[in-house]
Amino acid sequence: MKKNTILLFFVLASFSLSAQNKETKNADKLFESYDYVEAAQEYIALVENGNSDTYVSKQLGDSYFYTHNTIESEKWYAKAIQSQQDAETYYRFAQMLKSNGKYAESNTQMKTFANLMPNDQRGITFTKNPNYLSDLNTIEKRFEVNRISVNSEQSDFGAVLYGDVLYFASARNESSKMYGWNNEPYLDIYQSTYNADGSYAEPISVNELNSRFHEGPLTMTKDGTVIYFSSESFKDKLFEKDKTHKLKFGQVNLYKAVKEIGKWSTINPLPFNSKSYSTGNPSIDKDGKVLYFASNMPGSLGGTDIWKVMVNDDGTFGTPENLGTKINTVGDENFPFVTDDSILYFSSNGLLGFGGLDVFFVDLNKDAEPYNVGKPVNTEKDDFAFSFNTDKNLGYVSSNRSGKDHIYTASPMCYAQIFVAVKNAKTGELLANSRVVILDATKTILETKMSDRNGEVLYNAECKKPYTIEVFKDGYVTKSFSTLSKQGKISFEAAIEPIDVIVTETEILLNPIYFHSNKSDITVGGATELDKLVYVMSQNNELKINVKAHTDSRGTDDYNLDLSGRRAKSTVEYIISKGINVNRISGKGYGESEPKFDCHDNCTELEYALNRRSEFMIVK
Repeated sequence: MKKNTILLFFVLASFSLSAQNKETKNADKLFESYDYVEAAQEYIALVENGNSDTYVSKQLGDSYFYTHNTIESEKWYAKAIQSQQDAETYYRFAQMLKSNGKYAESNTQMKTFANLMPNDQRGITFTKNPNYLSDLNTIEKRFEVNRISVNSEQSDFGAVLYGDVLYFASARNESSKMYGWNNEPYLDIYQSTYNADGSYAEPISVNELNSRFHEGPLTMTKDGTVIYFSSESFKDKLFEKDKTHKLKFGQVNLYKAVKEIGKWSTINPLPFNSKSYSTGNPSIDKDGKVLYFASNMPGSLGGTDIWKVMVNDDGTFGTPENLGTKINTVGDENFPFVTDDSILYFSSNGLLGFGGLDVFFVDLNKDAEPYNVGKPVNTEKDDFAFSFNTDKNLGYVSSNRSGKDHIYTASPMCYAQIFVAVKNAKTGELLANSRVVILDATKTILETKMSDRNGEVLYNAECKKPYTIEVFKDGYVTKSFSTLSKQGKISFEAAIEPIDVIVTETEILLNPIYFHSNKSDITVGGATELDKLVYVMSQNNELKINVKAHTDSRGTDDYNLDLSGRRAKSTVEYIISKGINVNRISGKGYGESEPKFDCHDNCTELEYALNRRSEFMIVK
């Protein structure tokens, strides 16, 4: 149903009548009047009566293309290209194939299109990267998408949330006149209250804005006093007559309304509306100073482009400006929405996407290139009219993925931040230029950052994932801690111990490292002490160390001698693993022969524990 606001932009499009004859006259007349549903029925009747002309097949392909019946459109385009067709037919056929998930077949038709139109940007872009789909499938998932209860059996789209009120366009008004384009009622603007529990009240019509023609979608200023909305231009007699067929061609135009005594009133057309082109699908920035909209006005690069216009303090408007080639293409760009933090979302079928219209975003502050939002916001179908409420942290997207335009929530994926403040454990001094390493669950380094002058590091993490953070600084003991990230910021204070080691001519006055009973594994406490030794050795290249490992008096002499040897070996291996040359460290086990406490088998548990140790002696 969004075709009401997208394809009404093409009312000046001309259709070739060269193939018209008496047999197709009635069908062609309906087609030229945009009564595509009835036109398709007339063409089908011709086929059933034996007409196999590829012109009829092409007209059927186009009729279903405009009503976005992708299955039927693909079927008839396939028949049409049995004879040579114009380049645009191959392009539309490619889009229908892609919308039906037939990417390889779509690429074949795109190659034909690119050969016929070598200077067309759509073909150039495709030729540069024909395997673009693999790139799109690697885009990180940003949103969860769910259909909401306000949808009807007809088309609903263009949802925007202001405060606790959701506004959208809908064709649910069964009492409205039918629109020949797609045989649905004309669009009206509706609103629904968004409740605290995430549910929605029954939608009601915004009667003061609606007419017997199309209305919607809309945008609202931050203070809630002014709206801009799309409406069909028949109400202001902004239409043209085809002199030959005496048909009225309406446009989509923009209107402004002001809230007075709780009602929308003072409805006026914007000054840059025209009977020669359309303007619609508006979005006002948070300051109410810049209005973004879609139009096919002169200066557009393709079918419809994204434009902007300044809103002056006195209520007048500047000159509309095209957003340029970074955003607009020779295809169609539509449905702009600008967030409070100046992120512009819009839909395009000219940029590389999954199929039909895809949602893209661009940071207006950085003048960056637009990025595809990725799945599941985008599908092989039309995905459009993305909006986002930063206060509620909730977005909406419209899509015909179910076969008809409906509204879905777009809830941001859970993202987290890890904040680390590095300081001296003894003095509390903040430590700048500390190296903070972030690792994932597999111990793969994700990023290394240096703490700022306040000893602080901030890392943007994924939510609900395990991370390990290691903190390094010369002269300090390395600290490591793990966390499971969650929504929001997780703060850690990394208080690291300074390495206070005195080196004499014969020994290093470093705490011994201790072992669990009958074990030779390096403990967490032991690793901390060994890191101090590693640091001292890294600062003194000539220093060579001998490790003396011991046991308590439990067990036989032979067993204890073997156990102490294993303790010496694990100690040496740990130091080597930290980058110390193997020639600078040696070790030997002494069993129970050199106890710290000579208490034999009458030791306390503490005395036994203190005997299970490795000590460090200077060799050179």
